[in-house]
Amino acid sequence: MSDGQRADARRNYERILAVAVDEVAEHGVNASLEQIARVAGVGSATVRRHFPSRRALLEAVSHKRIEDLSDRARELAGTGESRSVLLEWLNEVVDYSATARGLAAVLVPDSAEVEPAHVNGCAATLEDAASPLLQNAKRDGTVSSEVMLADLLALIAGIAMATEHYPDPAAQAHHLFRLAAAGLGPQH
Repeated sequence: MSDGQRADARRNYERILAVAVDEVAEHGVNASLEQIARVAGVGSATVRRHFPSRRALLEAVSHKRIEDLSDRARELAGTGESRSVLLEWLNEVVDYSATARGLAAVLVPDSAEVEPAHVNGCAATLEDAASPLLQNAKRDGTVSSEVMLADLLALIAGIAMATEHYPDPAAQAHHLFRLAAAGLGPQH
């Protein structure tokens, strides 16, 4: 394959992936592969050459969105008030989770024999990137020392699953997350 053909294949891959991210956000995991191909301006065969299965495409979509969230955590580290910065990033995770409609369930390994360490590479990537945000908030005393990122991500995943069938899943997910972040006591 010549350099021109490789560059064209990379552009096709990136274009397909960008369209797939939008389509999955809008239509969930059952987004039409034919629609993705049409919007990306390629044939169905090109989509299947880059992504041999729906699962492969969904994994790539998830990976891209996790990379973006990780980059955002690194951008926010050391800026602003530590609790506010952590909550800003967590709200972006809520946005992602609320628009990923059904993605988590599809990405669960097919085999129950998979090691738990391999099951959630996405969570590990997010934890690595966002750890400084949580550590800063703990250091400043604005978040309990008992709080773990894994707990926060599990909470958000649960909220996303509980709200995915609401008419406006993102609004409901944000409402529930605000309740969880504020606690049940009156706000002063």
